[in-house]
Amino acid sequence: MSDVVLLGILTLIGTLSGTFGGILVAGKLTNYRISQLEKKVDKHNSLVEWKYCAEEKFKTLDERSRDNSFRIDSLE
Repeated sequence: MSDVVLLGILTLIGTLSGTFGGILVAGKLTNYRISQLEKKVDKHNSLVEWKYCAEEKFKTLDERSRDNSFRIDSLE
């Protein structure tokens, strides 16, 4: 085999291995970043759920306060 053909084959193998290695690393990085974003979204969603529950409790307490104020006014 001539030196030029051997050099071409080695260059092809190096190029393919570098390309596939880069694809694998980029895929792993993308998956890592997606998992980090999912964690942030989960934290955000739990905060939104907590806020919704707190608002519902506040509404209930506000209604109780109004009822109690009405009762006190009616007793006077």
